[in-house]
Amino acid sequence: MSALPAIEQRSARIVMTVPFHDLDPAGIVWHGNYAKYFEIARCALLTQFNYNYDEMLVSGFLWPVIDLHVRYIKPLIFNQQVSVQATLREWEYRLAIDYLITDAASGARLTKGRTVQVAVNAATREMCLMSPPVLFERLKLAPDGN
Repeated sequence: MSALPAIEQRSARIVMTVPFHDLDPAGIVWHGNYAKYFEIARCALLTQFNYNYDEMLVSGFLWPVIDLHVRYIKPLIFNQQVSVQATLREWEYRLAIDYLITDAASGARLTKGRTVQVAVNAATREMCLMSPPVLFERLKLAPDGN
């Protein structure tokens, strides 16, 4: 398991307003929409090192999400401005990304989560046991993390 030094930590933050169409009958964000909010922040993170989903496919790899964990702390409500931060925590054998959703005004912690993605060869559909060299190139790291 790899952890980037704090000075090199890769994070992206988006700010969004909770739309009405994301609410459930109780008037709070439906639990399934949190995955969408994570995805938006994850794309911002992947774009930072020029390896978003279109670049992944061109490089010959798919990166399906194989694990999703969400810890709901406080509900998100209509028209609330929230900040969604995605932070890359692991990359050698998989992409592990942590998420934190906070209230944009107060900074109160609302939700946290994590996704895990693995590299899959697009041609053979076989899972890779190590992240492909292109990921290390985009992160400007050697495969050993240096």
